[in-house]
Amino acid sequence: MRILLIEDENDLRRVVAKSLREEGFAVDEASDGEVGLEKALMWDYDAIVLDIMMPKLQGWEVLEQLRFKKATPVLML
Repeated sequence: MRILLIEDENDLRRVVAKSLREEGFAVDEASDGEVGLEKALMWDYDAIVLDIMMPKLQGWEVLEQLRFKKATPVLML
């Protein structure tokens, strides 16, 4: 299962990504909404973990734009 983690706080992103990998998930990471949206549209993920408050694009903006093209399940932080 491949997951995209979009989180701007480095320590939290690192801990969550590590925990997911230890559980056997393949994890791609993005540190802001703009890069996260690009990755989400470019690749097919089984799920996305998305922070709400981020630089460049807020989580709700990422989700809104993502929904025009994909129905990937999203967990909002």
